[in-house]
Amino acid sequence: MATALSAEDIQSQLQTLNSAGAAEVQWSLVAGKLHAEFVFPSFVEAFAFMTAMALVAERMNHHPEWFNVYNRVRVDLTTHDAGGLTGLDFELARAMTNAAG
Repeated sequence: MATALSAEDIQSQLQTLNSAGAAEVQWSLVAGKLHAEFVFPSFVEAFAFMTAMALVAERMNHHPEWFNVYNRVRVDLTTHDAGGLTGLDFELARAMTNAAG
């Protein structure tokens, strides 16, 4: 089972995640979850992103909370069984940022 990160570790990893990723994708903390919104040129590209990330999430056994409308995908990540954010959330966030870029 993954262990929840400390507030200091979360801030450090969040800063690293945002500095390494594309400028148009910025992650933030919203209601204790890692949050980002992705915008694509079309619904098909948004759905392709979700399909690709579903395969990554399944391999990780770590599934996102997400919502799609047309060309937008809203993502919230947390590790429910750890009661907060873990390294798995940041790993999946990096994969999503890289796939969207």
